[in-house]
Amino acid sequence: MLANTAERLNFSSIVNRTEYPDFLDIQIKSFQDFFQLETKSEERGNEGLYNTFMENFPITDTRNQFVLEFLDYFIDPPRYTIEECIERGLTYSVPLKARLKLYCTDPEHEDFETIVQDVYLGTIPYMTPSGTFCINGAERVVVSQLHRSPGVFFSQSFHANGTKLYSARVIPFKGSWIEFATDINQVMYAYIDRKKKLPVTTLFRAIGFERDKDILEIFDLAEEVKVSKSGLKKVIGRKLAARVLNTWHEDFVDEDTGEVVSIERNEIVLDRDTEIDKDNIEEILEAGVKTILLHKETSQQGDYAIIHNTLQKDPTNSEKEAVEHIYRQLRNAEPPDEETARGIIDKLFFSDQRYSLGEVGRYRMNKKLGLDIGMDKQVLTKEDIITIIKYLIELINSKAEIDDIDHLSNRRVRTVGEQLSSQFGVGLARMARTIRERMNVRDNEVFTPIDLINAKTLSSVINSFFGTNQLSQFMDQTNPLAEITHKRRLSALGPGGLSRERAGFEVRDVHYTHYGRLCPIETPEGPNIGLISSLSVYAKVNSMGFIETPYRKADNGVVDIKNEPTYLSAEEEEDMLIAQANIRVDDKGKIVEDKIIARQEGDFPVVEPSNVHYTDVAPNQIASISASLIPFLEHDDANRALMGSNMMRQAVPLLRPESPIVGTGLERQVASDSRVLINAEGNGVVEYVDANEIVIKYERTDEEAMVSFDGDTKTYPLVKFRKTNQGTSINLKPIVTKGDKVVLGQVLCEGYATQNGELALGRNMKVAFMPWKGYNFEDAIVISEKVVRDDIFTSIHIDEYSLEVRDTKLGNEELTNDIPNVSEEATKDLDENGMIRIGAEIKPGDILIGKITPKGESDPTPEEKLLRAIFGDKAGDVKDASLKASPSLHGVVIEKKLFSRAIKDKRKRAKDKEDIEALETIYDKKFDDLQAVLVEKLFALVNGKTAQGIYNDLGEEIIPKGKKYTLKMLNAVDDYTHLTSGTWTTDDHLNRLVADLIHNYKIKENDLQGSLRREKFTISVGDELPAGIIKLAKVYVAKKRKLKVGDKMAGRHGNKGIVARIVRQEDMPFLEDGTPVDIVLNPLGVPSRMNIGQIYETVLGWAGQKLGRKYATPIFDGATLEQINGFTDEAGIPRFGHTYLYDGGTGDRFDQAATVGVIYMIKLGHMIDDKMHARSIGPYSLITQQPLGGKAQFGGQRFGEMEVWALEAYGASSTLREILTVKSDDVIGRAKTYEAIVKGEPMPEPGLPESFNVLMHELKGLGLDIRLEE
Repeated sequence: MLANTAERLNFSSIVNRTEYPDFLDIQIKSFQDFFQLETKSEERGNEGLYNTFMENFPITDTRNQFVLEFLDYFIDPPRYTIEECIERGLTYSVPLKARLKLYCTDPEHEDFETIVQDVYLGTIPYMTPSGTFCINGAERVVVSQLHRSPGVFFSQSFHANGTKLYSARVIPFKGSWIEFATDINQVMYAYIDRKKKLPVTTLFRAIGFERDKDILEIFDLAEEVKVSKSGLKKVIGRKLAARVLNTWHEDFVDEDTGEVVSIERNEIVLDRDTEIDKDNIEEILEAGVKTILLHKETSQQGDYAIIHNTLQKDPTNSEKEAVEHIYRQLRNAEPPDEETARGIIDKLFFSDQRYSLGEVGRYRMNKKLGLDIGMDKQVLTKEDIITIIKYLIELINSKAEIDDIDHLSNRRVRTVGEQLSSQFGVGLARMARTIRERMNVRDNEVFTPIDLINAKTLSSVINSFFGTNQLSQFMDQTNPLAEITHKRRLSALGPGGLSRERAGFEVRDVHYTHYGRLCPIETPEGPNIGLISSLSVYAKVNSMGFIETPYRKADNGVVDIKNEPTYLSAEEEEDMLIAQANIRVDDKGKIVEDKIIARQEGDFPVVEPSNVHYTDVAPNQIASISASLIPFLEHDDANRALMGSNMMRQAVPLLRPESPIVGTGLERQVASDSRVLINAEGNGVVEYVDANEIVIKYERTDEEAMVSFDGDTKTYPLVKFRKTNQGTSINLKPIVTKGDKVVLGQVLCEGYATQNGELALGRNMKVAFMPWKGYNFEDAIVISEKVVRDDIFTSIHIDEYSLEVRDTKLGNEELTNDIPNVSEEATKDLDENGMIRIGAEIKPGDILIGKITPKGESDPTPEEKLLRAIFGDKAGDVKDASLKASPSLHGVVIEKKLFSRAIKDKRKRAKDKEDIEALETIYDKKFDDLQAVLVEKLFALVNGKTAQGIYNDLGEEIIPKGKKYTLKMLNAVDDYTHLTSGTWTTDDHLNRLVADLIHNYKIKENDLQGSLRREKFTISVGDELPAGIIKLAKVYVAKKRKLKVGDKMAGRHGNKGIVARIVRQEDMPFLEDGTPVDIVLNPLGVPSRMNIGQIYETVLGWAGQKLGRKYATPIFDGATLEQINGFTDEAGIPRFGHTYLYDGGTGDRFDQAATVGVIYMIKLGHMIDDKMHARSIGPYSLITQQPLGGKAQFGGQRFGEMEVWALEAYGASSTLREILTVKSDDVIGRAKTYEAIVKGEPMPEPGLPESFNVLMHELKGLGLDIRLEE
């Protein structure tokens, strides 16, 4: 049944489809949870930045006299808007401040007062509303990382001789790795940090299981027998489980100290596994031991043989020996004393400071080993180690299973917030170190928290993370889909992840747990295949970092279609039977089929409906956004679908985009969630609209108006021709008119690859699948001239050109239109600052920005001085350093900007002082007005109520308890920003309103402070520019690119090609009614590639165009052939688009019918204008004197080794000689040849190539005396 949506006719068979989560949640929510700014400080959870501070504070000095405690953190508003940061090449960041408390615990310093101060910790890059960071003027994305979850992993491998080796690896959140592994001799070792190995029993002794008896009792392997003659006779023939040791103490004098030291000595009387006979009884009695240990006579003995083997290999006999042995292994040195040796193991695994499994690690450990240790206990415990060894022994005896490392319960996502937390952790740890050092240096003098803190420490760590980390990437901003996909990308690479070279096939492969979590289709082709993946449409990342996907509960054959679906992680989904989303159910949710195909882990059993636990929520649940945008994906081969979803991200936004006739229904959500469009924030009315802005008046309740400090109208500026990271342009146009009513979430504008609020990457084109004179051979495309003429595939690209004015040793550079030795014609479009006028047309070689720079030269002679004095010729001492248009640049100047630093002189300083004083007066009034509004609103809320005691941050009582509120009392409060949001009245609802009111006041006050700081900064400093730069000039040039031969185009099904010929409209094949087609594709590109989806799309698209309808055909749930035939019949077009065409040149009908229809085509970012390149004479490499390579360097084509072989094979010696000498690196020959050509003389003989000289120098460098003999 067709469910009709607002515009598109939807073919989906799913009843009440689940809403998609916000596609940018993974970025935005993660960052919000990290900063927790929306949360009031006393309600902040123990996560993100707050948690990082709590881990590093309080900080004390070495004598524990002074304590620096952390109370709270807050941020000030950013100095510049996002747009200003992009224009000026700055970072969009906020100043971070911490409220710290310094007090003294030493009674001798009673004069030291407790100090609470707000300390500046540096500026921190802040996320923009669209989930990106603006770093040095470029938008960047922090990609989430998919890495191995902390916890314990069991695995097996094979030794060269075929023996199975088992291992258990404990991966912590921070700290040393420990691995337990068996070897070919069935001995178990512990490896610390993958290098130092020691027998497991040594580790047991070190953690408190000192004697063999203790170790054997863990595994219940031994029984204790009291030593007596009669008792021992009963056990003759049984084997010893532990050594019989003779222990005594010896005293000796320490040579260094002269002290008498007692030392324990051990002597082995009988070794393990000795069978007790009559002779041994005497030895045991003589040794003076009270008890001996014997092997238990149980079936378990065989299973635990490895413990006995390990005890045999264990060189130690006591805890002391064990800790000393471990110390020697780890430090390669003798332990200074027993205490230090004991401390090493404690520090490695049992100390909160050095080791942490993290919440996730503890959860995974408990889950795997069936333990019940509290989540707050995040270090290793003895119980953990024992249980791991027991599990490993079960594994050796084939009673347990190894872990699948690629299972998504063993891999988790590190989102932006977590990556930032770990960077802050590093920064704060460094800062803590310097604080401690400074505390130790200050002794009795008075000091404050500000004196202790160096703000650069933290910001340098954070800035290097954003600037250089592999996961902080330059955003792909070609179109909205590229942006949204980049933000939802998951990478297995990066610090703490895999490397391309080491990643094997298994890691890259699709795993059954990827279902509904990671897309099996969208991944790059090439070395990163499978390592970089995309989140599926419904997937979410839970608080632990595991990916979850939604399912509907099914109980006894009835699906719960009323309630919200349940989100399950890969682990929770194990052993569940899950049915597909498109099974038939009745109104009550009862499954009406007798047998259904379900999914259980990697298997697909046919089951009865009553056995099913869950059903999928939608058929496109398994795919990512890009893959879900391909209609009829179910008819495409996976390889081509991969290419299709990757190429849609390269689509260039067109001048006149058009949403597809055949879509999948996801287009609207992608456009709105990408945050490139403006959505209404509530219900309201459009008050004003023009090309640059939209003004909306919103409806709001009395309570909302009461707690708000803003008016009810909001102005939205529209982005006009903004350059993206990839040089495409964002240009938004309003689609509402004055007086329109708008509702929450309604799209108000279009543009930048969107139309009418839907994603629109390309255009719908009338297509014929047929050969055309051989011009569409091998994926080439034949296009009608009409497409170029009507600007159907025209796009606008913007280049930014900038020039810096520096302060040089010889004097300042200068922007000017008075450039020496340049004609007036060349400078006619420049203004007095040397900048080209807006609207000027640019051709290669034109001056964009005129600049002169002083040149150092020898002092002029007296004659020259005289001439200069007479004629005022200044041309000699400056040189032209203007910015000129590159060889292929044709365009129009659309914008120019000039930033300059304030010049400091006495007059300017005095004026600045006046201006700042005037500004402060204006702002003082603004602050007073704001507080007056607050008091008025506050009094309206609490009038007549009794105060419950209001305190400030320092705990001082501001409004005493029990007093009635009066206007005078509220006006008397000095500072509302530092009040704690306590209980103002006994009415909870009122308290909430008051808390919101004060919260909004703080935000507004903070914004005012920010704008005051910004204006002061502008007056005193001018524009913020990098050091040494006085001015920065920028010119933006827009290029209008029509479709050309050589441009790359593609459909949505991986059907890509290059435009080979643009044909006159009258020569194109035409339909019976005379309509010429727009594009001719080669039919041979379809069968072998197995992407039949394009044919379905073509046929349905034609029907849609004829009927004036648009369709949504969701993937795996789309239109059937019968439905398509119904629409083609209704539209009166032939079924399957099977039509006879006529030759445009002759008018004759073609012999064979061809498939005709409407296909959605996109123009990709690989355009011929960027690639076409030619060189005659250009730059040469300094050392080899050979031409450079590549278009950017204006280089030539390399005539390489294989090309030389080809000419050698033909015996073309003269041509070859010419190519290898005068056309390349024969410096003298080059010049002579040029002269000869100019003068029309015969070619000179080639000389020595420069590369021969390079070889000579190389050999001389090796110490060989080499001479060239004529």
